Amino acid sequence: MSKKGKILTGIAIVLFLALVVWAVRSVPGAPPAQQDTDPSHVMSYDGNTISEEKNGRKIWELTADHIEMDMETKNASMTGITGHFYEEDGRVVDVVAKKATYDAQTKNVTIEDGIEITTSDGASLKSDQLLWTADDETLTAKGNAYVAKDDMQASGGSISSSNGFKKIEIDDHVYIVKGDMQATGDKLESDDGIEKIRLIGHAHITKG
Repeated sequence: MSKKGKILTGIAIVLFLALVVWAVRSVPGAPPAQQDTDPSHVMSYDGNTISEEKNGRKIWELTADHIEMDMETKNASMTGITGHFYEEDGRVVDVVAKKATYDAQTKNVTIEDGIEITTSDGASLKSDQLLWTADDETLTAKGNAYVAKDDMQASGGSISSSNGFKKIEIDDHVYIVKGDMQATGDKLESDDGIEKIRLIGHAHITKG
């Protein structure tokens, strides 16, 4: 090969290598991993209390061993519950339970697991759940509901009240014992803490 040919060959090789290097350097690298920059919206509190007021009157309060609150929705879940529901006539419904949830949009409260309920006028209740419905300010003991006061015991699927279990309704397979009287029915109503009762639907009463 002539000297000129060697020079041209060398130039061609250099240009080829430069092209290869440029191509390698021009290949885009893998995109950087996306970092999850969304902060946690859940705040935790120990030994704190949440409450609800209406027209300057405290309606209820729940104190919990532990509270987790979503700071966006303001919904809360709680464990180790001690609660109080305050009636306008001064009576109080007290409740202890293992857990509860609060819905900030509806302002409803669901309490469950190991529920024990007492009222300041002497009634005691148990149920699978205790529901506070804010719209009509109603407490409902739901699921295997049981209430006792003085010489009266009653049970049913649910026991609801809008005034701290003085005026009550018991639904679903009602059974009541009061003194020497026993009764069953589809529904029971009372306006005075079971002093006087109304049984509705398939009522059956025995005495003595």
